[in-house]
Amino acid sequence: MIARFTLLFALFFAHGTLWAHDIQKPAGLVTLDGRLAPALVLSDMDGKKTDLKTLRGQWVLVHFWATWCGPCRREMPTLQNMQKQLKDVPVQLVLVNTAETDDEVFTFLPTVAPELNTLMDRDGLTTELWKPRGLPSSFIVDPEGKLRYLALGGRDWAAPVYIAFLKSLTSH
Repeated sequence: MIARFTLLFALFFAHGTLWAHDIQKPAGLVTLDGRLAPALVLSDMDGKKTDLKTLRGQWVLVHFWATWCGPCRREMPTLQNMQKQLKDVPVQLVLVNTAETDDEVFTFLPTVAPELNTLMDRDGLTTELWKPRGLPSSFIVDPEGKLRYLALGGRDWAAPVYIAFLKSLTSH
């Protein structure tokens, strides 16, 4: 019995170690402690509600942004391109606009990324729960709903290094 437990523990530990070292993390991503992601239940401009809990079982990139943020503006087309490249990969993109009006977002989003939809954190309370250190901020949430990675600042999410990284997450 003890030998079986020891073997199971060793296999579990080895698997966890392989998982942690197997994935080549791109520069600029911060590894997080794996705590449970804060609540996120918001609606888009059409009133369709999204609850992060319903996305369990897949990886989720939760991206906080605003129209007044220069890096956010430049990053939006890359997020749209990333989403196209990952259409057959179980990674969900959840955009969260931070404390702006529907009119501001409606005027902006179709000009830079017309295929993307965003959730509206109209009062900023969800953003306060997540505590991004600036905009844009992207949190990568694992299939168990735990925070695994954080990207601060703008980047080209459609670059091969990010696409390969996100694809590799789903293969573990």
